[in-house]
Amino acid sequence: MNILTQSFQTPNSTAPFEEIKTEDFLPAFKELIQKSEAEVDAIANNTEAPTFENTIEAMAFSGQQLDRVSSIFFNLNSAETNDEIQKIAQEVSPLLTEFSSKISQNETLFKRIKTVFDERSKYDLNEEQQTLLEETYKGFVRSGALLNEADKKKLQEINIELSKKSLQFGQNVLASTNQYFKHITNKEELKGIPEAILTQYAEEAKERDLEGYVITLQYPSYLPALTYAENRELRKELALANGKKSFDGGEFDNQQLIQDLVQLRHQKAELLGYKNFAEYVLEERMAQSPEKVFSFLHELLEKATPFAQKEIAELKNLAKADGIEDLQSYDHSFYAEKLRKQKFDLNDEELKPYFPLEKVQEAVFTLAKKLFGLEFKETSEIQKYHPDVKTYIVSEAGSQKSEDSSDIGHQSSDYKALLYADYHPRKGKRAGAWMTSYKNQWKKDGENSRPHISVVCNFTKPTSDTPSLLTFNEVTTLFHEFGHALHGILANTEYPNLSGTSVKWDFVELPSQFLENYCYEPEFLKTFAQHYKTGEVLSDEKIKKINESKNFMEGYQTLRQLGFGLLDMAYHTKPEAVTDVKTFESEETKATNLYPSNPETAMSPSFSHIFQGGYSAGYYSYKWAEVLDADAFWYFKENGIFNPEIAAKYKILLSSGGTKNPMELYKAFRGSEPKVESLLKRAFGE
Repeated sequence: MNILTQSFQTPNSTAPFEEIKTEDFLPAFKELIQKSEAEVDAIANNTEAPTFENTIEAMAFSGQQLDRVSSIFFNLNSAETNDEIQKIAQEVSPLLTEFSSKISQNETLFKRIKTVFDERSKYDLNEEQQTLLEETYKGFVRSGALLNEADKKKLQEINIELSKKSLQFGQNVLASTNQYFKHITNKEELKGIPEAILTQYAEEAKERDLEGYVITLQYPSYLPALTYAENRELRKELALANGKKSFDGGEFDNQQLIQDLVQLRHQKAELLGYKNFAEYVLEERMAQSPEKVFSFLHELLEKATPFAQKEIAELKNLAKADGIEDLQSYDHSFYAEKLRKQKFDLNDEELKPYFPLEKVQEAVFTLAKKLFGLEFKETSEIQKYHPDVKTYIVSEAGSQKSEDSSDIGHQSSDYKALLYADYHPRKGKRAGAWMTSYKNQWKKDGENSRPHISVVCNFTKPTSDTPSLLTFNEVTTLFHEFGHALHGILANTEYPNLSGTSVKWDFVELPSQFLENYCYEPEFLKTFAQHYKTGEVLSDEKIKKINESKNFMEGYQTLRQLGFGLLDMAYHTKPEAVTDVKTFESEETKATNLYPSNPETAMSPSFSHIFQGGYSAGYYSYKWAEVLDADAFWYFKENGIFNPEIAAKYKILLSSGGTKNPMELYKAFRGSEPKVESLLKRAFGE
């Protein structure tokens, strides 16, 4: 018996990680795809006249076991992968794409959906049901339901190729990242790097059975070296290695994959009647059109460029004192840290002792309780995919059951969600930080089935004598991902495909970026920023400096983000120009480049957000969401950062998921549309 094809006999129907064998996945996918196809066929061939309930609603709840297994598998492929899982992913992805294409091109099914859509005025549908109907119909049309047979087949082939190639792109980046490491035996070469980081490098060397120190391209290893190493040649070598990821002509090179992905996406868009892939994508976003996105990005670029140029001029002056006349990108973090120290007498290493991971997590839990009445309690009863992972039951405040309870809240109406927390880097885990879901929330037959949410980060591991200490940037990262998690935890919708983070893509970053604002609020920060050895609270002086330095290098960071956004839009509006990846990248980002370009490096081949993740023609959404979050938090600032009435309205926005147009949700919360001035005021004091 394959455990993945059965109902999970676990607390809260959680994933039975410890009982799953890797070899279970492929046969489970094949069986569940067949079962799901049978479910869809039964809906399509129903002899009763099509109705909202027997067609639209039935489709929303079809294939749930397949969805669960897909979530488990692809989340593992990101957080705990191995060669075998990656090989299975290459086999499974085209099967799932083919299955999806079969559904979207099922003419009998689409006729039923179209009938319900055309006759929608005769149904007494609530707002969420109307949204589900519209999204279902539109989803089929955007997937080729109105195409002729030949074009449907062509679209299916394109989708399968896109699935394979985007998966390969991500695997290449991971392999390329893991391939490089810098082994150093002479401690003098690491001058300037804090002892805590050196301990980390020594532990990495020990794990590899090497003497001395090892630096990898994993973010917690790589960034401190670029920030603190006085050895300029070391900084250059590391930056060069990072910039060459999947861009060195070797077996993990992604340049051809980029061209293939861009062309395939363009072909797909044209087949469906759009000018380009960006137009196809943006039809379903708040921004609505490429023109509006370009206008938004260029407006910010014009505003931010003078600030960025002024910042780089300051760094150049600082570098000249060290005899460096040609400041390069690999010098940026080092001299930015020097300038920050000079201006604010503050650096990450002196702040880190005040931010042990456990205290920061406790703070984010406390914030969720203050704003939304949630409590988190660790449980040992949930199976985990790795020993590093911790699991928590989320409940309404004051209603937690004991950890030893075999029920762990499943029968209680106060049970809200299950949270997995996975915080430390390892070989089988991709870089970065993300929130994901192992199970969406939904309501059916009187049951409000609650979600299983995961937060994954890559924070420095604790050592034998030191807990995991976070940089302030990592503190904001944890708050960011937890903001996403709250979007999932508070979900309260009827249908799984409208639940939690299932919203317009350029709306999805609002909850995450909004929560980051609390990290800078003195009254809240002092409740958890305490030295892990002495218990000393972070001083008012240091908190003031954190806030003064909040917008340090904001111009540079803004231009960097705008460069990514403009490059993304360029790839997806003029694919015919992508004949050489490096040339194209240099041309499209030149207005945002503040340092000379190195011909040996390119960021596109490791730009996983747009070539592996879901940000294609959508990277602009980070800045778009900054406008939203700045405007939303300003509302709290004016009325109290824990204001219960405003928090209650914000909770409605979060719990509503994708049931309404996001601008309507925002206006219901805020009373007006977001204003770009809120962002400019926060970023540049204007």
